Amino acid sequence: MAANWIPASVIENRKLTDRHFALIFDAELLPFKPGQFARLQIEAENDEGELEKFANPYSLINTPDEKYAEVYFNTVADGKVSNGLAALKPGDTLEIAQPCVGFFVLSQIPDCKHLWMLSTGTGVGPYLSMLKTDEVWERFEKITLVHAVPYASELNYSELIEQFAAEHPDQFQFISIVSREDHEGSLKGRIPALIENGELEAKAGLEINKENSHVMLCGNSGLLNDTKAVLLERGMNRHLNHKPGHVSSEQYF
Repeated sequence: MAANWIPASVIENRKLTDRHFALIFDAELLPFKPGQFARLQIEAENDEGELEKFANPYSLINTPDEKYAEVYFNTVADGKVSNGLAALKPGDTLEIAQPCVGFFVLSQIPDCKHLWMLSTGTGVGPYLSMLKTDEVWERFEKITLVHAVPYASELNYSELIEQFAAEHPDQFQFISIVSREDHEGSLKGRIPALIENGELEAKAGLEINKENSHVMLCGNSGLLNDTKAVLLERGMNRHLNHKPGHVSSEQYF
């Protein structure tokens, strides 16, 4: 299905850190599933100084029932789209491709007792959309959200995550990982290493195994490749439509 570009109007652009932003905008979105993504398009100068349209994919943090759409992103050096989005102000316009697409959604996850949501950086975004829905709480006995960042200041959306914990104290837990500084209450290191040495499971009080667990991975290629390798040693295979498994992934950057 060919994408249809529709206009979107910026409602708010919150600067969360020097390089992280929450862009909230109004657009007539088609129905979508939490976890799916859409391409955002802006107009910017190319290397020749001429105006050109540039687009990148971003997952939506909002649910289909919320009034406004929201994406969580970080700027990158020389990133036409990310820096263009960061400069947007309320009332500015951009374009979003419809429909939203992607298979990193709850309906693709096989039935299991324990759902692990592992993320790095802005890869936590699609999980926040899923956790706002009834489906995730109805399907899984235990849900563990893991967010790994370089610095503690990048543990954004803490109020929303604390709300999930308050509403589902026996079902949900959040584990933060900070790799480049010590931070009270957080683990230190990389997700695959913390699985391999047992620290992540000790913190959670749960085991990651093929008998009762499904692991979702969202983040950089290092997270995906290295964590899959560690889980493969436990007999946990990639989940495919034609071959059910224990690991689902979305490469974010």
